[in-house]
Amino acid sequence: MKCALIIPAWIPEDIFSSKTASSQINYWQPLGILYVASSLIKAGHDVKFFNGAFMTHEEILKDVKEYNPEFVGIYSTAFGWPKAKKTAEDIKRFDGRIFVCAGGPYPIAMQEQCLLDSGAGGIDAIVTGEGELAVLELIDRIQKGLSLKDIEGVDYREGNRVIKNPQRPLISDLNSIPLPARNLLGDKNLYIPPPATYRRKPVAVVLTSRGCNRRCIFCFQIDRDRKSGIRYRSVENVMDEIELCLKQGFREIKFIDDTLAADYDRAMGIAQEIKARKLDFTWFASACVNQVDKPLLKAFKEAGCWAILFGAESGVQKNLNTIRKGITLDQTRNAVRTAKEVGIKVFTPFIFGIPGETFEEGLKTIDFACELDPDVANFHTITPFPGTDLYDRVTEFGTISDNLTDFTYQGAAFIPNTMTRDTIQRLRSIAFRRFYSRPRFLLRRVVGIRNINDLRVAWKGLKSLLWIWVKDDLFKIRKGTPATP
Repeated sequence: MKCALIIPAWIPEDIFSSKTASSQINYWQPLGILYVASSLIKAGHDVKFFNGAFMTHEEILKDVKEYNPEFVGIYSTAFGWPKAKKTAEDIKRFDGRIFVCAGGPYPIAMQEQCLLDSGAGGIDAIVTGEGELAVLELIDRIQKGLSLKDIEGVDYREGNRVIKNPQRPLISDLNSIPLPARNLLGDKNLYIPPPATYRRKPVAVVLTSRGCNRRCIFCFQIDRDRKSGIRYRSVENVMDEIELCLKQGFREIKFIDDTLAADYDRAMGIAQEIKARKLDFTWFASACVNQVDKPLLKAFKEAGCWAILFGAESGVQKNLNTIRKGITLDQTRNAVRTAKEVGIKVFTPFIFGIPGETFEEGLKTIDFACELDPDVANFHTITPFPGTDLYDRVTEFGTISDNLTDFTYQGAAFIPNTMTRDTIQRLRSIAFRRFYSRPRFLLRRVVGIRNINDLRVAWKGLKSLLWIWVKDDLFKIRKGTPATP
């Protein structure tokens, strides 16, 4: 069967301020789609990928029409759902025989609600979990003209009715899944993280595990009850993907596991194997501050890791406890200091708008960021993505926007009872100004310029900083009507 997999068209300004987008924008390789694509290809289907990060809506429709698929899969986040619906409706408009299915974080969280929301002329089915197996069974039924009843992990429309099938068990043997079909990406150099977050191009994104055993209130996981915990790929399987990426021409890898160090021995094994094989690439990972120590970070460094992200989130212990982060301020201090000692660059995101947080506590978080002095800090808004505990309990803590386009880390979709939208916007402005205007930081950035790329990154960052100083309302948030889910 001819299958088209689509990310609806979007532009950086849908998420970021136009004044700072150039220093914030990232174009991730969409691993979820690429995993589904590889399973379809292995099963003998013909697959094309249309990425709306680099195509307009009209271009997507034109190319899909020319391709003439029988099946279309559309990926959607919360903020992208309106565009996903429109893409589905417009595809159906030029050929109502095409079976249109939606997947991604928002459909997984909202499930049959997405079918009700899309109307009778749009989406035919929703994949409600990991799609590699569900999509294969779905397409097999379509080809044979059979009912979609009882396909685990698929909700579907039957006439005017929405049928909810049982959930599909999560894939336990991750080694059994074909490696992502990166050959569908086109120009590899288009897929780059934000400036200053990579050293070499092209950059591949790799996921060595799925799931999380932590319970942060703002984190979306398919396994909401954490019954399956973290499912790991073997070290050998991970190495197979790394070596394939290098053969395909990638020169850097960004490991996007929630924390690469959740299994200490496995993380150490990956680092040691990379070093033993003398593989020539640089890499970036995320880890929880209470899961790393000097031996592990030193092994990462010796294996080519140049940067690590620690989710610091807040400089107030009360607020860390509220979001169930499971860490202490001292653990963050120790992890940041140790990473610096072994020569790894440190990135630390922080969030404002935590339930119960006050403006004064927000200022303490800014003080903490400056104290830690990471190489890069980011200051987001906490976001109650559908499927998270924060979303389910939002009325206990504050109000939620009725505008899905606010559901980014920039949009302040959630306002705690102890703050206002303007307070959160003000804290973000103060944070970026104070952190990035410090003489210590500016001197380090100037001294660190080694080549033309470093200069470009510094210039983009400087322009963004100037706009933050000039425009008091740079992070001004659209005032959608607060609503409860």
